[in-house]
Amino acid sequence: QVQLVESGGGLVQPGGSLRLSCTASGSIFSINTIDWYRQAPGKQRELVAAITRTGSTNYADSVKGRFTISRDNAKNTVYLHMNSLKPEDTAVYYCHVNPRGLNYWGQGTQVTVSS
Repeated sequence: QVQLVESGGGLVQPGGSLRLSCTASGSIFSINTIDWYRQAPGKQRELVAAITRTGSTNYADSVKGRFTISRDNAKNTVYLHMNSLKPEDTAVYYCHVNPRGLNYWGQGTQVTVSS
């Protein structure tokens, strides 16, 4: 069993920045990859970024060059640094892991980009 807790969401103006955090607890030893997903109103959930325990990363085309995913293995925490935010980035952001073929999701954190 894995527990994921996100934090760091909020309201920011276009062009601003936010840093999201996701901390894992429980049976975390088998976790290799941690992902960030987001879901905007009326849209499907989409993969935003992913990172392995060795630091390999992958990003959606829509956020490349603006978002950076990183992790601190000692703290069991993954971060999503979001820069140059746009209104279309508005969504609920979720962290996700898939150890032993099971899916675990955080509760989500709201990011709203608006002037």
